[in-house]
Amino acid sequence: MTHEEKKTAKIVEELTMFFFALEASYIDTRIERQESEVTIRLEADFAPAFSDKVSHLDQYLNGQKNDGMGDIYWELAGSGDPGETSQLLLVGMMIDRAEIELAEDRVKLTMYRNV
Repeated sequence: MTHEEKKTAKIVEELTMFFFALEASYIDTRIERQESEVTIRLEADFAPAFSDKVSHLDQYLNGQKNDGMGDIYWELAGSGDPGETSQLLLVGMMIDRAEIELAEDRVKLTMYRNV
């Protein structure tokens, strides 16, 4: 397995743990690999009490990028407590962009990584 594949797996793991921490009962992920890009799709529900945490996903996933930090610290993804902001910021550094569709108790994420 290459580093790029491991990074993709860490992203999925971190987001899965994030939504488990938000009491998700449904998490669906799909990964599509192409020659120059990986697309990660994730759909999950969450308990309404956590809607504030979910409302900040765009800030964390589409925030300022630092490729050097993402390259150095990607192995730490999944090592903190589920739902920690620092872990989501790290995921944001590991992807190039994210599209987020937010409903009352469900979210759809589409994340893109150039490889």
